[in-house]
Amino acid sequence: MARLPRYFAPNCPQHVILRGNNRDPVFVSDDDYVKFAQCLGEAARDHGVAIHAYVFMTNHIHLLATPATETALSKGMQSLGRKYVQYFNYTYQRTGTLWEGRYKATVVDAESYLLTCMRYIELNPVRAGMVEHPGDYRWSSYRAHAQGEPDALLTPHLLYRRLGRAEEERQAAYRQLFRAQLAKADLDAIREATNKAWALGNGRFREKIEALSGRRAAPLPKGRPKRDENRV
Repeated sequence: MARLPRYFAPNCPQHVILRGNNRDPVFVSDDDYVKFAQCLGEAARDHGVAIHAYVFMTNHIHLLATPATETALSKGMQSLGRKYVQYFNYTYQRTGTLWEGRYKATVVDAESYLLTCMRYIELNPVRAGMVEHPGDYRWSSYRAHAQGEPDALLTPHLLYRRLGRAEEERQAAYRQLFRAQLAKADLDAIREATNKAWALGNGRFREKIEALSGRRAAPLPKGRPKRDENRV
């Protein structure tokens, strides 16, 4: 089956998931996480991808990033995957693929979902039972957003910067967002959009993406089509 074209809209962030092959670990030691962050930073700078949020889990990673051009994300992810696989295979004396095929990604309606998607990404270690609080997990962007920890990987999104005029004010407002759990409807929407390649946003946003991409950005309505009363 032919691959569907990737979504792209100028200045539109994308939620990206890259998984290890067969859900196998892609990080074994702290050095691996450090090397991956280095490779990611280089790929983002070289190809014009602004990273707004991330988490590196044991066998997969999540990114929220805005590509500068239609090909920036794909080229950046190719560069990242190639460099890190070379390092990983050499370090652990292995051969073959590390990743589960192509990365998954979808465009995100920033006004409706950007901060929700950031929370979804940074809460992954909590949902996985690895930590009790996102601040306890080292390999995510939470500490930068909520606690002001320096992070060279990140380019703060405008909507994050609007949380407050001063850094301390933004960080306090961001921490406040984590006092409430993510709604199940938001969890389901993010998962379905990213895993099934639908645009993450409202109807108007999806119509815009369909016009730009030339393909559907949402699933067809469920249920049988209405009967045509004119037919015998």
